[in-house]
Amino acid sequence: MPEGQFKEGIVGGRLPAEQYADNFSDLHPPLDHHEALVESDRCYFCYDAPCMNACPTSIDIPLFIRQISTGNPIGSAKTIFDQNILGGMCARVCPTETLCEEVCVREVAEGKPVQIGRLQRYATDVAMAENKQFYARPEPTGKTIAVVGAGPAGLAAAHRLARHGHDVTILEARPKAGGLNEYGIAAYKSVDNFAQAEVDYVTAIGGIDIQNGKALGRDYQLSDLIRNYDAVFLGMGLGGVNALRADGEDAAGVTNAVEFIAELRQASDLASLPVGRRVVVIGGGMTAIDAAVQSKLLGAEEVTICYRRGQEHMNASEFEQDLAAANGVTIRHWLQPKRVITDAGQVSGIELEYTALKGDKLAGTGETLTLVADQVFKAIGQSFVPAALNGSEASIELEARRIKVDGEGRTSLAKVWAGGDCIFGRDDLTVSAVAQGRDAAESMHRSLTQG
Repeated sequence: MPEGQFKEGIVGGRLPAEQYADNFSDLHPPLDHHEALVESDRCYFCYDAPCMNACPTSIDIPLFIRQISTGNPIGSAKTIFDQNILGGMCARVCPTETLCEEVCVREVAEGKPVQIGRLQRYATDVAMAENKQFYARPEPTGKTIAVVGAGPAGLAAAHRLARHGHDVTILEARPKAGGLNEYGIAAYKSVDNFAQAEVDYVTAIGGIDIQNGKALGRDYQLSDLIRNYDAVFLGMGLGGVNALRADGEDAAGVTNAVEFIAELRQASDLASLPVGRRVVVIGGGMTAIDAAVQSKLLGAEEVTICYRRGQEHMNASEFEQDLAAANGVTIRHWLQPKRVITDAGQVSGIELEYTALKGDKLAGTGETLTLVADQVFKAIGQSFVPAALNGSEASIELEARRIKVDGEGRTSLAKVWAGGDCIFGRDDLTVSAVAQGRDAAESMHRSLTQG
């Protein structure tokens, strides 16, 4: 093990400089032309295909795979983009192992599904490399729409509205568009600045103006948008991070995993990123896995994920859990944080309490465990910040502290729709956010053009 890895504290440069590029290379290298043909030939092209039913955006999977098998990747890409304009990123980050590939007939019969995600990436990469645009924007309708947030939901809504000839202004609080695609996923899942390349591809249709550094509640109010635009789509995602509810969690060295991932995604020099020698991640979802694996890839010696329930309850897929284990991450279950231990204000360890189910409720057992740690990541979920909607003349109905919508994405306000993480009842998947943005855009278009 390299000597630099044994540096104490939270420091950068734990590994040889040349190792970072290898550690953060593409998790699933793209299929070449021959590999795509061979893999597409495995598909049975099922009628009433279960894979298509499992896709939140309802992509015609048998059709796009058949198009690849007949040497027509451009046609395949159009089939994908017709339903999911962010199909390139979804091919990279979707948990296909629990969606389309889980129900693939090949998986059921042989335990080896058709690699639908990699085939989708192959087709969309070909089209994007050639900058093949499938949708000519019609004559402008004169209708203007404001979209709050340039994440997957906002981009999908904006593109579909532009396809109908409406003028769209996207107001994004961060310096870059892309939302979680840009700031919130592991760097090895989206390499070569793909998130921004996809934003450029989506907005190339025209009629979409992205204004960065514009935050709802700070730079403008919802009532301003309702007054100045014909319709509004809210896709601002989640801005809060849930607390550990453990003593000492404000200590130096306790960090939000989301912020860590965002910093890593924007770093120009991975060797400069500080990481602890012994890292503990609290949580059981995709963010916890991404933070843990990337800590190990940055050179952390020991990384442990602690989750308050059992393995079967983890939101992270079995594939992601196996990925963590393959990278040397230890996952411990039935543990919840109780106290962050400090030395001169800096994290030196964490005390955790064992948990158990008592009926349907989780409870502490009173038995504790202490882990040595110089860095602790909070990855126990994010929360919507309704305060962004305050100070406005418009009042929007919430449910469980998220925006309440109907089946078409309509909110309680006549001119306002919403989708993505900020709405009640979603499943926190990029592909679902795309579907919600797309479907809300269709509802908005009908509302703007009827009668």
